Amino acid sequence: MPFDGMVISAIVNELKNKIQKGKIEKIYQPEADEINIFIRAFKEKYKLLISASSKNPRIHLTKIDKINPQTPPMFCMLLRKHLQGGRILDIRQKEFERIIVIDIESYDELGFMSIKQLIIEIMGKHSNIILIDKSENKIIDSIKRISSDINRYREVLPNKAYIAPPSQGKVNPINIPFEAFTKALKRSSLGTPIYKAIYTSMQGISPTASREICFRANIHDDKAIADLSSDNYQALWNALNDFMLLSKDSFTPNIIVSKENEHVVDFYCNHLKIYEKIYKYIDFDSISTVLEEYYIKRDLFHRLKQKSSDLRKFVTNTIHKLYNKSQKLQEEFITASNLETHKIYGELLTANLHLVKKGDAQIEVINYYDPDASTISIPLNTNLSPAQNAQKYFKKYTKAKTAQKEIQKQLKDTKDEIQYFENLLHTIENASSLSEIEEIRLELIDEGYIKKKKSLASTKKNIASKPLSFISSDGFEILVGKNNKQNDQLTLKIASKKDLWFHTKDIPGSHVVIISHNKEVPETTILEAAELAAFHSKGKMSSNVPVDYTQVKNVKKPKSAKPGMVIYENYKTIYITPRENIVKILENNKSKS
Repeated sequence: MPFDGMVISAIVNELKNKIQKGKIEKIYQPEADEINIFIRAFKEKYKLLISASSKNPRIHLTKIDKINPQTPPMFCMLLRKHLQGGRILDIRQKEFERIIVIDIESYDELGFMSIKQLIIEIMGKHSNIILIDKSENKIIDSIKRISSDINRYREVLPNKAYIAPPSQGKVNPINIPFEAFTKALKRSSLGTPIYKAIYTSMQGISPTASREICFRANIHDDKAIADLSSDNYQALWNALNDFMLLSKDSFTPNIIVSKENEHVVDFYCNHLKIYEKIYKYIDFDSISTVLEEYYIKRDLFHRLKQKSSDLRKFVTNTIHKLYNKSQKLQEEFITASNLETHKIYGELLTANLHLVKKGDAQIEVINYYDPDASTISIPLNTNLSPAQNAQKYFKKYTKAKTAQKEIQKQLKDTKDEIQYFENLLHTIENASSLSEIEEIRLELIDEGYIKKKKSLASTKKNIASKPLSFISSDGFEILVGKNNKQNDQLTLKIASKKDLWFHTKDIPGSHVVIISHNKEVPETTILEAAELAAFHSKGKMSSNVPVDYTQVKNVKKPKSAKPGMVIYENYKTIYITPRENIVKILENNKSKS
């Protein structure tokens, strides 16, 4: 469920209890559309995350640490100037809208105490974080500037008066009189479903909340406005009032999951009756914890997709070019395979020079290389002598033979490069952190495929993710490389010679190593490591995935081979179908140990 007025009420309630009257100590801006504010309140430290992301806008307390840019963005510097060291006076919701206003008292540049307002508008792609001077209602700046070219009615630019987002004719549902409620609904066309009429006419009411109100009123949510009786309006009004009372009483933050596999379906700040029979609730003490749980993976997914889009495009295009190159080389190889014909022509001409007359365009001779000794016609260049014609064929033979060897070498190099880039594409698609994406970018820079950006020069030393670590059912540690550099590190430096090494056969994937400590590894652990190798490969959705395994001493890296590329011998192959929850199972083993 997107942020609605009820969720905003729960957030404001929590922030009031925890950080109101608190002092702002630090401000960072880890993303272009996100700020983190460090606050000390009631002898506790808190970190407030405020995001104006078009995909996942939100505000809540967080414990997640992000890498901050070495040079703070301009908006971050501005917030530090006006808010750092300030005290939070008040936190409130604007009516029942998805807008939070935070009043902050701080000293200005002249040393006078003033009140600034941080306004957080949670409105999908129009979300914004705006800093204004309360006394003059003037915008100091915003994380997203909106000029008149984008919005004529409402410019969001420095020194402009702050104008709240238009209400679109929606009414505040808090303590709304019955007459005003019915009037608001009847503005919708007669064929409009009642649930849609509610959320399009009431502030802060989402489509899901509208359906909940209909459910509580015992009225089908798709019933048209034209079909509502006076009793229906009364029931809906009563249900709305009951629903709105939840924003005044204690909240029950929860994540809604499927009953079968606990797959996350939704979240809310209270139990929704429409979900009670089909889903189950996981309750939390804090709405911030709910939002952290719900949004962290979702937000990371969108940011990873955004940050890796150029890499994905480059790698995909490179793979396409390499396949085209491979096809052309194969065609050239077939052409070069006719080299034996040139050799035969040269030798037959040399043996029959006395039969060639000047000006002959061809000569027909007995083919001694044919078991049936049939005749063969040899084309001749009339401008060359018989001996020169023979030499021409020998040169063609030598050239074709050299070309064939070179084409074979190029075909192998191209095949290796295709394997390398397909492995890179798999790694990009399965990256779980921004640092992993930057590791891939740096790898491509080191390999000379893309140019180095100035901004990456200073961050290279800070980027270093670690392999995944699991504990098998028998208590053995299993390590899984997440990218090519990690694969090399894991196989060539971390692992010992007698440790077991796994990789999917002819399928892009991770290197997997069982740390054996020179002990015999049980079959259960071997199967679990093979399953992890299959799961962390391009074949994770397939059945009977072939996984090769051998001791690390049998794995070698050829000279000048690309990152992650190795050869191995004396191996066995297991065919295995990876379970969807294998990672969770082995992570549980780790927590138990």
